[in-house]
Amino acid sequence: MTEPERPRPGADRDSAAWWELVRGHRLAVQRCTGCALLRFPAREYCPACRSRSWEWQDSAGTGRVASWTVTHQPFHPAFAAEVPYTVLRVALDDGPGLHCWGRLAGAGPEVLAAGLPVEAVFTDAGPGLTLVDWRPAAPRR
Repeated sequence: MTEPERPRPGADRDSAAWWELVRGHRLAVQRCTGCALLRFPAREYCPACRSRSWEWQDSAGTGRVASWTVTHQPFHPAFAAEVPYTVLRVALDDGPGLHCWGRLAGAGPEVLAAGLPVEAVFTDAGPGLTLVDWRPAAPRR
């Protein structure tokens, strides 16, 4: 019996360059060149000054758990062997209002609490696809 093909995230006009950076194991956010506002997820216009001029800025790759969900029911047959799994919404340390989503790596959901420090890890999930996941951050000395 063959396994069902896994669905892949689709790049669009605003996110294609971000996915390319992630394939190179770089996490980045947009920086408006008009007013310097950082924004993520990517979008064409700055919500503050309406500029269409921006650049990618490397992210610190750290944040804090804002919320999470533990999935027990596979939403697609290709994920049946992986349940339960946990998806996090992470408030990035780069600035207010910046959130990134990804799976919990390297720990079970029992370690989670709102505000838990996490760091990005990159998962090469197949040809041409790298995902951003999150693991609890190592304690700082």
